Amino acid sequence: MSENELVILDCWASPFCMRVKIALAEKGLDYEARPEDLFGGKSDLLLTSNPIYKKVPVFLHDGKPLCESSVIVSYIDETWPAPALLPSTPYERSQARFWVDYIDKKVLFDSSAAIWKASGDDAMEGAKKEFVEVLKVLEGALGEKEYFAGDAFGYVDILAIPITCWFLASERFGNLKVEAESPKLSAWIKRCMEKETVAKVVPDPEKIYEFVINLRKMFGIA
Repeated sequence: MSENELVILDCWASPFCMRVKIALAEKGLDYEARPEDLFGGKSDLLLTSNPIYKKVPVFLHDGKPLCESSVIVSYIDETWPAPALLPSTPYERSQARFWVDYIDKKVLFDSSAAIWKASGDDAMEGAKKEFVEVLKVLEGALGEKEYFAGDAFGYVDILAIPITCWFLASERFGNLKVEAESPKLSAWIKRCMEKETVAKVVPDPEKIYEFVINLRKMFGIA
Protein backbone atom coordinates (compact mmCIF):
# COMPACT_ATOMS: atom_id res chain seq x y z
CA MET A 1 0.00 0.00 0.00
CA SER A 2 1.46 3.36 -1.03
CA GLU A 3 1.62 6.12 1.55
CA ASN A 4 -1.03 8.32 -0.08
CA GLU A 5 -3.40 5.54 -1.08
CA LEU A 6 -6.93 5.74 0.32
CA VAL A 7 -8.51 2.35 1.01
CA ILE A 8 -11.85 1.35 2.49
CA LEU A 9 -12.46 -2.14 3.81
CA ASP A 10 -15.98 -2.34 2.54
CA CYS A 11 -19.30 -4.17 2.43
CA TRP A 12 -21.70 -3.08 -0.30
CA ALA A 13 -24.81 -3.30 1.91
CA SER A 14 -23.35 -1.53 4.95
CA PRO A 15 -24.77 1.99 5.40
CA PHE A 16 -21.71 2.75 7.51
CA CYS A 17 -19.40 2.02 4.57
CA MET A 18 -21.66 4.06 2.28
CA ARG A 19 -21.16 7.07 4.56
CA VAL A 20 -17.41 7.01 4.03
CA LYS A 21 -17.72 6.57 0.27
CA ILE A 22 -20.17 9.47 -0.03
CA ALA A 23 -17.89 11.72 2.04
CA LEU A 24 -14.92 10.87 -0.17
CA ALA A 25 -17.00 11.50 -3.29
CA GLU A 26 -18.10 14.88 -1.92
CA LYS A 27 -14.41 15.75 -1.51
CA GLY A 28 -13.58 14.52 -5.01
CA LEU A 29 -11.10 11.95 -3.69
CA ASP A 30 -10.19 8.68 -5.39
CA TYR A 31 -10.10 5.56 -3.26
CA GLU A 32 -10.04 1.79 -3.45
CA ALA A 33 -12.94 -0.14 -1.93
CA ARG A 34 -11.86 -3.63 -0.90
CA PRO A 35 -14.86 -5.92 -0.31
CA GLU A 36 -14.90 -7.95 2.88
CA ASP A 37 -16.65 -11.30 3.25
CA LEU A 38 -18.21 -10.62 6.63
CA PHE A 39 -19.94 -14.00 6.84
CA GLY A 40 -17.43 -16.28 5.17
CA GLY A 41 -14.16 -15.07 6.58
CA LYS A 42 -12.81 -11.62 7.36
CA SER A 43 -9.43 -10.61 5.97
CA ASP A 44 -6.31 -10.42 8.08
CA LEU A 45 -6.11 -6.73 7.20
CA LEU A 46 -9.56 -6.12 8.70
CA LEU A 47 -8.78 -8.11 11.84
CA THR A 48 -5.49 -6.30 12.42
CA SER A 49 -6.85 -2.87 11.46
CA ASN A 50 -9.93 -3.10 13.70
CA PRO A 51 -8.99 -5.61 16.41
CA ILE A 52 -11.58 -4.28 18.87
CA TYR A 53 -14.79 -4.59 16.82
CA LYS A 54 -13.56 -6.49 13.73
CA LYS A 55 -16.14 -4.60 11.63
CA VAL A 56 -16.26 -2.49 8.49
CA PRO A 57 -15.71 0.21 7.54
CA VAL A 58 -12.02 0.60 8.10
CA PHE A 59 -10.42 3.58 6.36
CA LEU A 60 -6.70 3.40 5.65
CA HIS A 61 -4.81 6.63 4.92
CA ASP A 62 -1.03 6.58 4.70
CA GLY A 63 -1.34 2.99 5.86
CA LYS A 64 -2.91 4.08 9.16
CA PRO A 65 -6.36 2.64 9.99
CA LEU A 66 -9.39 4.49 11.29
CA CYS A 67 -12.63 2.84 12.44
CA GLU A 68 -16.25 3.91 13.05
CA SER A 69 -17.98 5.73 10.19
CA SER A 70 -18.76 9.01 11.99
CA VAL A 71 -15.14 9.25 13.16
CA ILE A 72 -13.90 8.54 9.64
CA VAL A 73 -16.16 11.14 8.02
CA SER A 74 -15.03 13.76 10.56
CA TYR A 75 -11.41 12.85 9.82
CA ILE A 76 -12.00 13.20 6.08
CA ASP A 77 -13.57 16.62 6.64
CA GLU A 78 -10.65 17.83 8.74
CA THR A 79 -7.96 16.38 6.45
CA TRP A 80 -9.49 17.70 3.22
CA PRO A 81 -11.34 20.86 4.38
CA ALA A 82 -13.00 21.88 1.11
CA PRO A 83 -15.86 21.62 0.59
CA ALA A 84 -16.75 21.57 4.29
CA LEU A 85 -19.12 18.84 5.44
CA LEU A 86 -19.56 19.91 9.06
CA PRO A 87 -21.13 23.30 9.91
CA SER A 88 -18.88 26.28 10.57
CA THR A 89 -19.71 27.06 14.24
CA PRO A 90 -18.95 24.90 17.30
CA TYR A 91 -22.61 24.92 18.33
CA GLU A 92 -23.85 23.77 14.92
CA ARG A 93 -21.15 21.09 14.76
CA SER A 94 -22.21 19.84 18.19
CA GLN A 95 -25.85 19.74 17.09
CA ALA A 96 -24.89 17.80 13.96
CA ARG A 97 -23.03 15.24 16.06
CA PHE A 98 -26.02 14.95 18.39
CA TRP A 99 -28.30 14.03 15.49
CA VAL A 100 -25.82 11.53 14.10
CA ASP A 101 -25.65 9.88 17.52
CA TYR A 102 -29.46 9.73 17.60
CA ILE A 103 -29.57 8.25 14.10
CA ASP A 104 -27.00 5.59 14.98
CA LYS A 105 -28.78 4.58 18.16
CA LYS A 106 -32.40 4.84 17.07
CA VAL A 107 -32.89 4.57 13.33
CA LEU A 108 -31.10 1.50 12.04
CA PHE A 109 -30.87 -0.87 14.99
CA ASP A 110 -33.63 0.13 17.40
CA SER A 111 -36.41 0.84 14.92
CA SER A 112 -35.88 0.02 11.24
CA ALA A 113 -34.19 -3.35 11.74
CA ALA A 114 -36.51 -4.21 14.61
CA ILE A 115 -39.36 -4.48 12.09
CA TRP A 116 -37.78 -7.10 9.87
CA LYS A 117 -36.36 -8.90 12.91
CA ALA A 118 -39.76 -8.99 14.64
CA SER A 119 -41.29 -12.35 15.46
CA GLY A 120 -44.98 -12.24 16.38
CA ASP A 121 -47.71 -9.62 16.03
CA ASP A 122 -47.02 -7.80 19.29
CA ALA A 123 -43.33 -7.40 18.53
CA MET A 124 -44.14 -6.20 15.03
CA GLU A 125 -46.66 -3.61 16.20
CA GLY A 126 -44.23 -2.29 18.81
CA ALA A 127 -41.42 -2.07 16.26
CA LYS A 128 -43.63 -0.28 13.74
CA LYS A 129 -44.79 2.24 16.34
CA GLU A 130 -41.21 3.06 17.37
CA PHE A 131 -40.04 3.31 13.76
CA VAL A 132 -42.78 5.81 12.91
CA GLU A 133 -42.00 7.83 16.05
CA VAL A 134 -38.32 8.01 15.07
CA LEU A 135 -39.26 9.12 11.55
CA LYS A 136 -41.38 11.92 13.06
CA VAL A 137 -38.46 13.05 15.25
CA LEU A 138 -36.15 13.22 12.25
CA GLU A 139 -38.79 15.04 10.23
CA GLY A 140 -39.04 17.58 13.05
CA ALA A 141 -35.27 18.05 13.01
CA LEU A 142 -35.35 18.57 9.25
CA GLY A 143 -38.22 21.03 9.48
CA GLU A 144 -38.72 23.12 6.35
CA LYS A 145 -35.04 22.95 5.36
CA GLU A 146 -33.73 21.35 2.19
CA TYR A 147 -31.10 19.46 4.18
CA PHE A 148 -30.47 18.97 7.88
CA ALA A 149 -28.03 21.89 8.10
CA GLY A 150 -29.98 24.18 5.77
CA ASP A 151 -29.53 24.70 2.06
CA ALA A 152 -26.36 22.61 1.68
CA PHE A 153 -25.95 18.84 1.74
CA GLY A 154 -23.68 18.11 4.69
CA TYR A 155 -22.51 15.92 7.56
CA VAL A 156 -25.86 14.75 8.97
CA ASP A 157 -27.24 14.11 5.48
CA ILE A 158 -24.17 12.03 4.57
CA LEU A 159 -24.51 9.90 7.70
CA ALA A 160 -28.30 9.57 7.49
CA ILE A 161 -29.07 8.94 3.82
CA PRO A 162 -27.40 5.50 3.49
CA ILE A 163 -29.66 4.05 6.18
CA THR A 164 -32.74 4.91 4.13
CA CYS A 165 -32.01 2.25 1.50
CA TRP A 166 -32.93 -0.26 4.23
CA PHE A 167 -36.37 1.34 4.70
CA LEU A 168 -37.99 -0.65 1.87
CA ALA A 169 -37.43 -3.85 3.83
CA SER A 170 -39.07 -2.27 6.87
CA GLU A 171 -41.97 -1.06 4.73
CA ARG A 172 -42.62 -4.49 3.25
CA PHE A 173 -42.27 -6.53 6.41
CA GLY A 174 -44.15 -3.91 8.44
CA ASN A 175 -46.80 -3.10 5.84
CA LEU A 176 -46.25 0.66 6.05
CA LYS A 177 -45.08 3.52 3.83
CA VAL A 178 -42.43 6.03 4.89
CA GLU A 179 -43.83 8.59 2.46
CA ALA A 180 -47.26 8.39 4.08
CA GLU A 181 -45.87 8.64 7.61
CA SER A 182 -43.22 11.32 6.96
CA PRO A 183 -43.70 13.10 3.63
CA LYS A 184 -41.04 15.77 4.29
CA LEU A 185 -38.46 13.15 5.20
CA SER A 186 -39.42 11.18 2.11
CA ALA A 187 -38.89 14.30 -0.02
CA TRP A 188 -35.48 14.77 1.60
CA ILE A 189 -34.56 11.17 0.67
CA LYS A 190 -35.49 11.81 -2.97
CA ARG A 191 -33.55 15.10 -2.94
CA CYS A 192 -30.42 13.41 -1.63
CA MET A 193 -30.70 10.55 -4.12
CA GLU A 194 -30.61 13.08 -6.95
CA LYS A 195 -27.02 13.89 -6.00
CA GLU A 196 -24.49 11.93 -8.05
CA THR A 197 -22.23 11.42 -5.02
CA VAL A 198 -25.11 9.63 -3.29
CA ALA A 199 -26.74 7.83 -6.21
CA LYS A 200 -23.51 6.12 -7.27
CA VAL A 201 -22.91 4.77 -3.74
CA VAL A 202 -26.32 3.89 -2.27
CA PRO A 203 -27.62 0.60 -3.73
CA ASP A 204 -31.08 -0.14 -5.05
CA PRO A 205 -33.38 -0.74 -2.04
CA GLU A 206 -34.66 -3.87 -3.81
CA LYS A 207 -31.18 -5.39 -3.48
CA ILE A 208 -31.13 -4.51 0.22
CA TYR A 209 -34.58 -6.11 0.58
CA GLU A 210 -33.22 -9.34 -0.95
CA PHE A 211 -30.21 -9.10 1.38
CA VAL A 212 -32.55 -8.75 4.37
CA ILE A 213 -34.51 -11.83 3.29
CA ASN A 214 -31.25 -13.78 3.38
CA LEU A 215 -30.34 -12.28 6.76
CA ARG A 216 -33.69 -13.39 8.16
CA LYS A 217 -32.97 -16.93 6.97
CA MET A 218 -29.53 -16.81 8.59
CA PHE A 219 -31.07 -15.60 11.85
CA GLY A 220 -33.80 -18.25 11.71
CA ILE A 221 -36.63 -15.71 11.50
CA ALA A 222 -39.76 -17.18 9.95
